[in-house]
Amino acid sequence: MDLHPALQRQNYFIKEHVGMFRAANQYDIYDAESGEELMHCREPHLGFFTKWLRFTDYKRMTPFDVRVTTPDGEPILCVQRGIALFLSQVKVLNDHQECVGGFKQKFFSIGGAFRVLDDRDRDLCELVGKWTSWEFTFKHGDIELARVSKKWVGLTKELFTTADNYVLSISEELPPDNPLRMLILAAVLCIDMVLKE
Repeated sequence: MDLHPALQRQNYFIKEHVGMFRAANQYDIYDAESGEELMHCREPHLGFFTKWLRFTDYKRMTPFDVRVTTPDGEPILCVQRGIALFLSQVKVLNDHQECVGGFKQKFFSIGGAFRVLDDRDRDLCELVGKWTSWEFTFKHGDIELARVSKKWVGLTKELFTTADNYVLSISEELPPDNPLRMLILAAVLCIDMVLKE
């Protein structure tokens, strides 16, 4: 599987669009070092009932269908979840709408954790973190594959004004053509939509 060039960077700055009356999840993703805008993440098909629930205490249970594209609208991937009564189970589709994997929230995890899975539900790595901070890591055994953080000393440091902005740093252990990058980026969006809302 050929990965889109936008998925082959090392450090990403992820900025959520915020607004008092905004129901849809919307993010812009930049190269954290150069500042180049790489991707848009939007929910173009949000139903009325789901919009209404997004303004209630049931927001974390609502389904989502986030489309990740280039700024010009070229599809890159899609992140989907149905209604989540207890634990989230999310699937990730590639630009051809083929399932490439997903993740399941771990039962009784402290601070939130996901198992990142391939398209046959086999474990690839685990996302672990703390409720009290914006520090999450993707690990395969003892190997750290990626980190999500509020801390960044590069170009985008001045942009960190709210809890809605963060950085994904992918380890050199994960080559630019590894399809796990697609699942890691998708999982980062779900940290915000599932664990941190």
